[in-house]
Amino acid sequence: MKQIQKGFTLIELMIVVAIIGILAAVAIPAYQDYVVKAKLSKVVNAVDSVKLAVANYYQENGSFPATANSWASLGLAAAGPTATTEVTGYAMATTGALTMTLGTGIKAVGIDGLTYILTPSTTAQQTVMTWGCTGGTVTDTIAKKYLGNCP
Repeated sequence: MKQIQKGFTLIELMIVVAIIGILAAVAIPAYQDYVVKAKLSKVVNAVDSVKLAVANYYQENGSFPATANSWASLGLAAAGPTATTEVTGYAMATTGALTMTLGTGIKAVGIDGLTYILTPSTTAQQTVMTWGCTGGTVTDTIAKKYLGNCP
């Protein structure tokens, strides 16, 4: 009588393990990039109210505040926006550019403690302010793959 094979052979199991290893090698780095992008979006959401205040000020006055970090002129607290675990510090230039220092509460490898800069763009008779983003200075750079499309 012929015996019916039960279970898997060693080679079949090794092929399955190899396939799982290849998929993990591709998927884990991509997943980590998506985690960083998602956490960086929390930073962008945290600064939405400040962007709105800058746009309002520009629309009402036709220029940006003449003094850097003049939060009170934007209708915000004089000390500036409240720091969170995602954004530990804010700065505003006389050009309206907003610089945020990312906190370690983001817990994302590669961007903790770096700076994120949003720069407003305006033209004459423009009713909508657009924002461009950069990942900090040359020595303090957030990789372009994490920035994606700027808000």
